[in-house]
Amino acid sequence: MKKMLLALLMGATLALAACGSDEAEETPANNSSSNSETTTADAGNEAKLYENKCSSCHGQNLEGGVGPALDAIGSSMSQEEIEEVILSGKGMMPAKALDGEDATAVAAWLADKK
Repeated sequence: MKKMLLALLMGATLALAACGSDEAEETPANNSSSNSETTTADAGNEAKLYENKCSSCHGQNLEGGVGPALDAIGSSMSQEEIEEVILSGKGMMPAKALDGEDATAVAAWLADKK
């Protein structure tokens, strides 16, 4: 019974996490020149898409959470491989959390994380 309740709770959490808004919210830019690391707060549209659709599982700063960390995903996967995971899903990740140009843009952005 406990396992079934836990599975239901995890499934509901993932389903709700994948149902982000289609509109990208504006995030203030971080203008600190001493920080050379790109975070979601100071990146472009790709970071806003990530924040709205992916950060609930993969962490606000790509550090991981329910889903794996993506802060160095580009060192182990190509842009095409990342895009395939975004479009097809993998493990508990739902398919098509992003699609079309949005999926391509976020995959390219993530591929640069090494």
